[in-house]
Amino acid sequence: MTPRPAALLLTPGAGSDRNHPALKAIEAAIAPLPTARIDFPYRKAGRRAPDRAPVLVNCIREEAAVFVAQSGISPSALALGGRSMGGRMCSMAVAEGLAASALVLISYPLHPPGKPDTLRVDHFSALKVPCLFVSGTKDPFGAPAELERHAEKIPGPVTHVWIEGGGHDFKRHDDDVAEKVRDWLRGLGRRGAQ
Repeated sequence: MTPRPAALLLTPGAGSDRNHPALKAIEAAIAPLPTARIDFPYRKAGRRAPDRAPVLVNCIREEAAVFVAQSGISPSALALGGRSMGGRMCSMAVAEGLAASALVLISYPLHPPGKPDTLRVDHFSALKVPCLFVSGTKDPFGAPAELERHAEKIPGPVTHVWIEGGGHDFKRHDDDVAEKVRDWLRGLGRRGAQ
């Protein structure tokens, strides 16, 4: 039985910040579960170009520690995730040993558009927590068959949810995505990971 996460830390994609509509919709949908939406250092500094992965991963570690302390929960009861690059960085942090109860990966960027051989999956074999992938069927960062095939490397339980016709940005699908995340998180506490 997978315990239900006691809180959720959410991270934005490379081109947005903590106020992205999808992150706000997820926070509203899972209330009253405590949620923290964070910004990466480059955004806080007013820059547009993302920092390198080690800086982003370290930011997640630091923000998770603060949120866990403020929430009074065990580090292993915190779920992590986010959109695109943010979700990828959360998965890398967990692969590198950051305690977490689950990963919520919205529009996971499997590879850059048009570059299917430039995969971002080297860390997948170290993910032992339940993972939710919510992706659009028309996402140029990874087609459904590609993502499902590579996610088989993840030893933890994996759930895929496909938004029919959705692209990478999920315009007009934020509430649907938020409901899928809410239902999955609730389901972890009832019947174990899917």
